[in-house]
Amino acid sequence: MNNKKRLILILICVLLGMISVSSWAAGNLVKESVLGPGDTLKIFVYGHPDLTTDTKVSESGNITFPLLGEILVGGLTQSVAERKIANLLEIRDIIRKPQVNILAASLQSQMISILGYVRNQGRYPIEGKRSLTDILAMAGGIISEGGEIVTLIRVDGDKSIKESIDVLEMIRSGDLSRNMAVRSDDLIYVERAPRFYIYGEVQRAGAYRLERNMTVIQALSVGGGLTQRGTERGLRIQRRDSEGNLQILNVNSSDVVQPDDVIYIKESLF
Repeated sequence: MNNKKRLILILICVLLGMISVSSWAAGNLVKESVLGPGDTLKIFVYGHPDLTTDTKVSESGNITFPLLGEILVGGLTQSVAERKIANLLEIRDIIRKPQVNILAASLQSQMISILGYVRNQGRYPIEGKRSLTDILAMAGGIISEGGEIVTLIRVDGDKSIKESIDVLEMIRSGDLSRNMAVRSDDLIYVERAPRFYIYGEVQRAGAYRLERNMTVIQALSVGGGLTQRGTERGLRIQRRDSEGNLQILNVNSSDVVQPDDVIYIKESLF
């Protein structure tokens, strides 16, 4: 076997291994899902097609199953619910050593909301363990107008917890400790990207996305540069302080622009 064929064979083996691991992991993640109100289930009992049941978890966490009546499954994982139904069938002498399988058609009780500047806002089901970046990917990612700061709001008992995650910094640094695991009923909000405004003797006046550590001279270049009558002398920025008061500041071209700054380009007198 030549080197080229050997390399192709190795690549195929690696890909097959990755697919097998991914499939195994996905199956285990679904098994960890907890059942709750609104979930639609299809229940099978091996060798007893007459017991195949389509049911929905009620607000009280119960399902209705043939010969057993109401069974509380709310708060149980699918595997635990399977064992519970199998035990009840055996304890009541209905079936000996039954094999029960539950297929979750939809897990409406395990939902998360994502709003703001993402491609597809809405509520998404979560099955098993999901991270913040998983949910962003499910929503189609952050759109161009979106910022790099993502806010996660979670109700924990009587408290509301708010976390702000700098997604860009997390990815640049490779520190995924901030890639939080999301839970049912979490709310994720993607902020709008910060902006600055530029007007006066500039080619393209208007509002623009503010990049990190952007300087005044970089902001001018985004606006297309100065007109023939414009001058960098006497550059001014209108900026509000922490109390909301408007300040007019004289700045240099190397100064860093802040969110919502308004840059004014004066007309040259000569």
